Amino acid sequence: MMQYIQIYFQELISLANEMSPYLLFGFLFAGLLKVYFPQRLLTKYMGGSTASASFFSSMLGVPMPLCSCGVLPTGISLFNNGASRGSTTSFLISTPQTGIDSMLVTYSMLGLPFAIIRPIAALFTGFVGGVLTNKIVKAENPSYDSVAESIGKNEQRSIKYMLRYAFVEFLQDISKWLIIGLLVAAFVAVLIPDDFFLHSYTFPFLSMLLVLLASVPMYVCATASVPIAAVLMLKGLSPGAVFVFLMAGPATNAATITVLIKTIGKATTAIYLGTIIIGALVTGMIINYLPSNWWIVDDHLHAHSHGEILPQEVGIVSSIILAGLIINALFQKYKPKSLTTMNEEIKENHSHFKIKVEGMECNHCKKSVETNLIKLDTIEEVTADLVSQTVLIKGEKVDLEKVKAMIEGLGYTYSGREKKL
Repeated sequence: MMQYIQIYFQELISLANEMSPYLLFGFLFAGLLKVYFPQRLLTKYMGGSTASASFFSSMLGVPMPLCSCGVLPTGISLFNNGASRGSTTSFLISTPQTGIDSMLVTYSMLGLPFAIIRPIAALFTGFVGGVLTNKIVKAENPSYDSVAESIGKNEQRSIKYMLRYAFVEFLQDISKWLIIGLLVAAFVAVLIPDDFFLHSYTFPFLSMLLVLLASVPMYVCATASVPIAAVLMLKGLSPGAVFVFLMAGPATNAATITVLIKTIGKATTAIYLGTIIIGALVTGMIINYLPSNWWIVDDHLHAHSHGEILPQEVGIVSSIILAGLIINALFQKYKPKSLTTMNEEIKENHSHFKIKVEGMECNHCKKSVETNLIKLDTIEEVTADLVSQTVLIKGEKVDLEKVKAMIEGLGYTYSGREKKL
């Protein structure tokens, strides 16, 4: 037993050392993208029902550092504020499949071919899904000027905010799933014997279908999926089946499907799912027909571990830094509020009250709720709290029915008003 535990931690440390340098750089780039990328471009060109609007939405979604839990409220909010169904579908399909951080980690652990084909597949499937939606589902959307103006007013462009987003807010959103992905990958590496999936080369399409069946309902973010995929491929799973997991796992899950049916309709959700499923299978089959030496993960990982790309010391130091940043981010998220802060929030004032909102998982969810609720008449201030799943609202004669409709329209669950503050 002790031997297996020792091997497990060796695998875990090795995987962390491989990923950490690329994760840190990816987080930094995500912060730069978030703060300095003109958000007005994202909103301005998503209102049309043209192929160019779908392509633009898909292209902008590819590098965005959003997992499926973050892209869902963002995409629904864009749709509710004027984005066409096609543009929204393109954004929802392409964004969670990959991001600048996962591209770098994919290159680190799976090699350049996988790192190139992931964003290409995300771009293409997002574009196709948007075009199909525009062709099949006809619906008009309101003007997009209001959301562009709202987002523009809230833009913060400073190095301090960029670093905070990259290494606190973004880490808060991704750290739990990143840790789970690493733990699962190390567990798979120890539990599953080498060459366990060798039979998948005999029946490659069957293995892709089985992986797809498991991937669609589960949740795993684009970055956290990489170490799991690398280990599965080292155990003999075909490259095509591995790609199916990399594509379908981050882009779909049971919760996302349920919310999309409620918010953008069954037809659009069916196109969303169908595009991802068919795109994953077709791309997987293409990968299996490409030269096999393109997908030799074992050699690539050994090149890293022997210092041919990055020195081993860089990985160790990066792992220590990343661990410290994750601990700080989680502490900032879950630390108990001071008595002073609580007293400032809980005022004996009839204009302050709390509502219970379930389903907020990340900082993008928090900002989506705050940004949309503040647009309602009579609401002066909104503060959402992820830990308690509550929203503090300041305003006189607030219409709770409008609040409920807005919350549920974003895909969250409105569970009523808490005691008056």
